Amino acid sequence: MVYVANENRYTNMKYNRCGNSGLLLPSLSLGLWHNFGGVDPYENGRSMLRRAFDLGITHFDLANNYGPPPGSAEEMFGKILKTDFAPYRDEMIISSKAGYKMWEGPYGDWGSKKYLVSSLDQSLKRMNLDYVDIFYSHRPDPNTPMEETMAALDLVVRQGKALYVGISSYSAEQTEEAVRILNELGTPLLIHQPNYSMFNRWIEDGLQDVLTENGVGSIAFCPLAQGLLTNKYLSGIPNDSRAANANSFLKKEQVTDEVVSKVQSLNEIAKKRDQSLVQMALAWVLRGEVTTALIGASKVSQIEENVQALDNLDFSVEELTEIDKILQG
Repeated sequence: MVYVANENRYTNMKYNRCGNSGLLLPSLSLGLWHNFGGVDPYENGRSMLRRAFDLGITHFDLANNYGPPPGSAEEMFGKILKTDFAPYRDEMIISSKAGYKMWEGPYGDWGSKKYLVSSLDQSLKRMNLDYVDIFYSHRPDPNTPMEETMAALDLVVRQGKALYVGISSYSAEQTEEAVRILNELGTPLLIHQPNYSMFNRWIEDGLQDVLTENGVGSIAFCPLAQGLLTNKYLSGIPNDSRAANANSFLKKEQVTDEVVSKVQSLNEIAKKRDQSLVQMALAWVLRGEVTTALIGASKVSQIEENVQALDNLDFSVEELTEIDKILQG
């Protein structure tokens, strides 16, 4: 059956300007880090992508190594672009990244111009695209001059392979340096992608100020703290959770009694707001200067629940004070 997008897809989604640019991003963006790889059920991923777009999520975030196996998330997304999304390409923001290990040898990792440019060429082939909307340096490289990494980002824009550039997981000081170099090159930094949630507030110690002062947008990844800020861990660690999986980024030892107690207290505040804990956690991330929160999903219903967070984004001073008290306790 031919996919036809929901004609009301732009009715309820909220769109925010990304820094000082002309680009608007949806308040929620969909990441393909997990559950869209070659080992995952294709039709489930397809259903999630379709539903996300029908709900007004126009930004799809990928990276060269997303899968598993690495590269397979981009290949899967490329298939969906061809079969379902071809008429809607210009309604979408598609991003990719390079910075983690992608292939063997000295040229398949980190931040050299050789690696970044080659990786983007591969990503474009996998997705069958002429360009991505945003291309990121996925992490800072301590052994490559910042000037070289930023020159690579500038180059791919001049080559027409990317419209905008971003960085991910750079410190406040590194971000300031990246902004300066890119401004000198004439390709301003559009966006920073940091890990940010109620349980990981590092961007509040300087980075967010740097972004605001320089007109750079932000897209928060892991806004649900790898699933900690969901109802899964209200009573400990269930067998089917990420924390129970030895190969997961969320480790069992992170789900301490103290963390579970905080999650339970936060859930009580969410109930008073007529929200799930997931919805409140997303609203909290979006309460300040963050442009968009990057959600992940394993089923359509999770995307639908996430989008409902936008129905109540406002917090009272009392609520924010109580949340801070719980988090600092």
